Amino acid sequence: MIKPKSCCIVGGGPAGMMLGYLLARRGVSVTVLEKHADFLRDFRGDTVHPSTLIALQQIGLLQRFNELPQSRINRLSVRMGDVVQTVADFRGLAPFDYIALVPQWDLLNLLAEAAKQFPHFTLQMQHEATALLHDGDRVIGVNARTPNGEREFRADLIIACDGRGSTLRDSTSLTVEELGAPMDVLWFKLPKPPASNGELFGVIGAGTAIVLIDRNDYFQVAYILPKGSDMELRSAPLEKFRQTLASLVPELKDSTAAIQSWDDVKTLEVKVDRLKTWHQPGLLLIGDAAHAMSPIGGVGINLAIQDSIAAANVLAPVLAVGGEPNDALLSQVQRRRLPAVKKVQALQLALQNNALSAVLAAKGEAPKIPAPIRWLLKFRILRNIPARIIGYGFDREDVE
Repeated sequence: MIKPKSCCIVGGGPAGMMLGYLLARRGVSVTVLEKHADFLRDFRGDTVHPSTLIALQQIGLLQRFNELPQSRINRLSVRMGDVVQTVADFRGLAPFDYIALVPQWDLLNLLAEAAKQFPHFTLQMQHEATALLHDGDRVIGVNARTPNGEREFRADLIIACDGRGSTLRDSTSLTVEELGAPMDVLWFKLPKPPASNGELFGVIGAGTAIVLIDRNDYFQVAYILPKGSDMELRSAPLEKFRQTLASLVPELKDSTAAIQSWDDVKTLEVKVDRLKTWHQPGLLLIGDAAHAMSPIGGVGINLAIQDSIAAANVLAPVLAVGGEPNDALLSQVQRRRLPAVKKVQALQLALQNNALSAVLAAKGEAPKIPAPIRWLLKFRILRNIPARIIGYGFDREDVE
C-alpha cells in the first residue's frame, strides 16, 4: 500500500488554511500549526475577490460562504474634494461581478471546519513554530511552542504560510528583494452612521488618503500616511487627528469621538518584497512569507490563495502517491506563481511610487483627477479593466 507523504503547514491564514484543505482532500497527510487560540484578529484583510469566489465554487464551499455575514460592493470609488469618481466597476464581469467583504476569521473558520472532514487533516491551535529542524541541509520539521511546552513536528515537507513577518523565513538564508513602500497605515474602527450606504471606498486629501471598509455596523478605516511619520502624528493632540478625519469625511465627524486614545489606533508597517527563491530542501514558502504585497487593491489574501491552489495542484499528485517533494518539484510552484506576483507588484509599485507619493506630498488643496482620466472613466467598459485586474488578477489558478 502506498503511503502518502506528510506535510506540515505553518500559519493558519488564508494561504495555510486553503492549502491544508486542498492537500487533505487529495489524500495528503496535513498538519496546520496556528500560533493563536482563534482567528479573531483585526489586522486581517476582509476583501474576498472573484478569483477566490471561483475557487470556493470549485471546491463546493461557495454556498456555505454565501451564508456568512457579508456585504458586497460592485464599484470602487474615490473622493477628491467634492468629486466622487468610480475607478473600478465590476458590473458586467462574469462569473462574479462583486467583491465580498467578509471578516477573515469567518472565512478561516469555514475552511477549518470543512477541512476537518478529511481524516488526513489536523489543525493545531496555539502552536507557534519557532525554528526549523534540519538533517544536514534538509529541513525535516519545526520546533513549536505549545500549551504543553516545546514540541517537535516532523514532516516530509514544511510549508511556511506565516506571513510577512515569517519566523521560518528568518530562519533561512534565502535572499529577500526589498521593493520599498512610501507609506504606512493607521488601522482603527469608526461607527457607521445610520444613513451611510457603505459604498464610499476611498477618500484622497492633501497629504493623506483613507480607505473605508464596510463591516456592516462600523467602518474599518485604513489611514495612509508617509512612511516614518507615525511618531510625529502621535505626538500631536488626538483631537487634531479627529479634526483631520472629519475634514476628509465630514459625514463621519460624530463617529470620530469613538477614538478615545491613541491606543485605539494601530500602526501597520507597509512593505513590498519577494524572495528570490521560494524554497530549499524540505521547505517551501508561499503567500506573504514569499512575497509581501502592498495594500493597494486589497489583493494580498487573494494572491496568497492563488499560491495555495498552485501549490496543491503541483504537490498533491506527487505527495499523495508517496513521491518526493524535491527541489525540482518545489521550484515548479515558484515558476507557476512568480509571473503573476511580479505583474501585481509592478502595478502596485507604479501606483504607490507615482500617484500615491504625489498625494502624500501634496500641500494645501486635495489633488484633482485629471480631466482626460475623468472623461475616460465615464465609460464602464474602461472602468471594467481595473476591476478585472483587481478582482480576477493575473494567471488565475483553477483547482484541479
